[in-house]
Amino acid sequence: MTHTPHELAAEFPDDHETLHTLKVSNPHFAHLADTYHEINRRIHRIESLIEPASDEAFSDLKRQRVNLKDEIAAIIAAERRAVA
Repeated sequence: MTHTPHELAAEFPDDHETLHTLKVSNPHFAHLADTYHEINRRIHRIESLIEPASDEAFSDLKRQRVNLKDEIAAIIAAERRAVA
């Protein structure tokens, strides 16, 4: 398997433990993480020319990924504050 850029573990390298904790304890976070993963893999397949997509569809996927990452980052930040 090739390296897929933008995986959550790579995007939040200092938060591996928090990511795991949230995935198992917060169903909403788990859903966001799963959706992010699916969209990120699809973007990677498009960038790798494995899966065709229109420019509009590709841009839409990238916007979705950014929005999900922002929501995920906010939840991680709130979790950090809660345990601090």
